[in-house]
Amino acid sequence: MTTSASPRRAPRLFAISDLHVAYPENRKFVDELWPEHEGDWLIVAGDVAEMAADIEWSLRTLAERFDTVIWSPGNHELWTPRDDPNQLRGEPRYRHLVELCRQLGVLTPEDPFPVWRGEGGPVTIAPLFLLYDYTFRPEGTYAKSDALEYAYETGVVCTDEVLLHPDPYPSREDWCRARVAVSKERLDAIDPSLPTILINHWPVVREPTRILRYPEFALWCGTEATADWPVRYRAAAVVYGHLHVPRTTWHDGIRHEEVSVGYPREWKRDWHPSPRLRQIMPAPARSAR
Repeated sequence: MTTSASPRRAPRLFAISDLHVAYPENRKFVDELWPEHEGDWLIVAGDVAEMAADIEWSLRTLAERFDTVIWSPGNHELWTPRDDPNQLRGEPRYRHLVELCRQLGVLTPEDPFPVWRGEGGPVTIAPLFLLYDYTFRPEGTYAKSDALEYAYETGVVCTDEVLLHPDPYPSREDWCRARVAVSKERLDAIDPSLPTILINHWPVVREPTRILRYPEFALWCGTEATADWPVRYRAAAVVYGHLHVPRTTWHDGIRHEEVSVGYPREWKRDWHPSPRLRQIMPAPARSAR
């Protein structure tokens, strides 16, 4: 992070997620976030904020600074807090945010996929909105009802169960299935000669959730329906957040970048890196973190 743009090197593609600007420390972080080059692109992989006004402020601020901003929604943007003047729920709330992004010049999962042609490219950048379907279940549970019952017994339950409404779908997993279907159709149609960067707020494979302190929370972290997507769609990298465990891991030889900022209390943990942009392209030297 720097305080002003610098023309001294070629543009890069960066990513970040889980900005949670309702926290003053996080809002200050975003307010001080600038590209390192006037041509830098930025991926924002969800959980910008809960309140519509905070989402708009954050994305507007970033869009005014970075050459191109690409957004995929997280669960927090889709919440409908009681004190938010915007009381849209579910799919209408998502569509409202898509229109907001278009007004700001921010790309979304509903727009044509852009192609990064800077160093490391060309590569198709595919922002996705996939949700979850409760298939990342704890060991020994075989049905959604059993897994949810176990989660409630342990007290590890995502706030989505109260604030993330699936309207007009009957359930969040029905919404997830619809999003998986439309996203697969779009991915099947892209240029097969190019690699991709897959972006989704939730991890698209199960493995990153194995590190969770409370494994029950994996229920709200993705879907088994996308397990083969990084290989199927020639991913050069997969970008996600949600877990608040920023790190680089490798699955099937493909780089997965968890790019979250997280909450201020988490920054104090010994293993937690300082909040920062994470470079996606050109690919940094391979590391475990």
